[in-house]
Amino acid sequence: MTLPVDLLAPAPRALPALDGASLDGRLYTRVTGLAGHAPHWLDTLVAHWSAYGLALFAVLMLAAWWRARPGDAAGIAMALAAPVVVALAYAANALIKAVVREQRPCLTLHTVTLETCPGPDDWSFPSNHAAIAAAAAAALWLVDRRLGTLAAPAALLMALSRVWVGAHYPHDVVLGLLVGAVVGWFLTRATRRAAPLVERARTSRLRPLVAPR
Repeated sequence: MTLPVDLLAPAPRALPALDGASLDGRLYTRVTGLAGHAPHWLDTLVAHWSAYGLALFAVLMLAAWWRARPGDAAGIAMALAAPVVVALAYAANALIKAVVREQRPCLTLHTVTLETCPGPDDWSFPSNHAAIAAAAAAALWLVDRRLGTLAAPAALLMALSRVWVGAHYPHDVVLGLLVGAVVGWFLTRATRRAAPLVERARTSRLRPLVAPR
């Protein structure tokens, strides 16, 4: 009996997962080692920022929209689009995660970390937190330079905190920042083209969203 050709052909192999420990595993363990010997108040502060700090960027985007309303239509369009831009940056980052499939460093290196180690299917590369923070910072920089100067260092601190608590390798957060910044910058600039829609909204029931009372 001859088997069909399709059954004889080898099954396609999945893409190999990234071995993050070989890239900067030593730096990761040094950082988590510092966290293990740091004062309790510092670890608590960093852990809370790592877990809840993204809320700051939501507040800053809300403030950017409020401050943009008296300005030109292009600025208002960028401010209104900022949350959507951040969501798209997150989606792009999540897609890379699904392709690369890098195991979390706390699972690979078996280190003691401040944050509970995620499960084996919760991939590490790139960092979602870093990507979201960087995308928000890029959008805010284009919409409102004052708020952008607050968001930029906050994004860096978010990235650093993810390594400190043991959730990510350093290269995870670097690539996350890069993905978020690039997507956030170019998509936010592209939303300037929606300025005519903002002008129309100023003469409609949507006026409170795009103009001061």
